[in-house]
Amino acid sequence: MITEFISGWAVKILDTTGYTGATLLMTLESMIAPIPSEAVMPFVGFQVADGKWNLWASVGATSLGSILGSLLSYLMGFFGGRPLVLRVGKYLFLNVRDLERTEAFFHRRAGVWTVFISRFIPVVRHFVSIPAGMGKMPLLPFLAVTFIGATAWNSFLLLLGMKLREHWPVVQKYSHKADYIIVVLLLIASIWFLRQRLARQRAAT
Repeated sequence: MITEFISGWAVKILDTTGYTGATLLMTLESMIAPIPSEAVMPFVGFQVADGKWNLWASVGATSLGSILGSLLSYLMGFFGGRPLVLRVGKYLFLNVRDLERTEAFFHRRAGVWTVFISRFIPVVRHFVSIPAGMGKMPLLPFLAVTFIGATAWNSFLLLLGMKLREHWPVVQKYSHKADYIIVVLLLIASIWFLRQRLARQRAAT
């Protein structure tokens, strides 16, 4: 079953890499790499629910990753601006349109609260550190609201993962239905990805 395979694969990665792996994944998640926290933190919750990891160490490791990734993105924006972000981003599958939307969102509501709220918004939270750096937002307030917002979001997903693990027998019982949904979503994502690639190739020629 797909759900069983994905969960087993994710848990195996975390078993192998430990807290360091979780920190690295959340560092990438907080940058422009296409790694959503929703695909990492629930499985960290699995580790805690299984008694393999300590709750507070898990929160600390993943929050550290969020801070590191956000800081790297901030510094890219601060010192290199858009040219550097685009140059590095091509190696991390940067979606330029998402970056442009986030820049527009940030500049409409520039400030500490914008960065905080962005930590709870899909896609935007991956990119908001860049316009914050480009806009020369003071570093300490940026790090403070990033830490608070990212820790709150990560902890929420971690607790969801713990609850999911507790009810895993029920999930397994109905996972075959979820498999159909996952297959459809994967097909949609594949089609979308191919269309984006083709559109970029046409634009480049």
